[in-house]
Amino acid sequence: MSDIDIDLNDDQPTKRNFFRKPLKSDDQSVSLATPAAASAPVRQVKLHLTHIDPWSAAKRAFVLGVLIAGVLIVATIVLWTILSAAGVFEAVTNLWSDASGNTGAGISFLSLGRLLGLVMVISAIEIVLLSVLSTLFAVLYNLSVGFTGGVEYTFTDRG
Repeated sequence: MSDIDIDLNDDQPTKRNFFRKPLKSDDQSVSLATPAAASAPVRQVKLHLTHIDPWSAAKRAFVLGVLIAGVLIVATIVLWTILSAAGVFEAVTNLWSDASGNTGAGISFLSLGRLLGLVMVISAIEIVLLSVLSTLFAVLYNLSVGFTGGVEYTFTDRG
């Protein structure tokens, strides 16, 4: 049985077509279980994307950039916490002090604050570049639609 078919004896109605053809009673026969999509013809619509609003593209890219920046910051904090708990930073500091012959306080660039500052600067640059490049792409796409015809999408109604 495929995931489109309806089992009339199923006590858990989690199939895809259940709400299209709900069960009315337990005494229905199996012959009524044919999906409605099998008897209806499949309709197709071909659409052409001929214009992308640059402002809309910039807004969506900005939101995407902020989300990526948030993921980068959270990933940096989690990774730094794991590496710090594992003692990696102490081992690198000891290795550096042994190699340099310095018995000083250690390396300060391995601190969480400095690393988060660097990630925030990289994230800000990423947000600006993503927004500007997506706006530029939308403008260039709008200019090229005249001789390329745009992108063609085909949508089907298969259920």
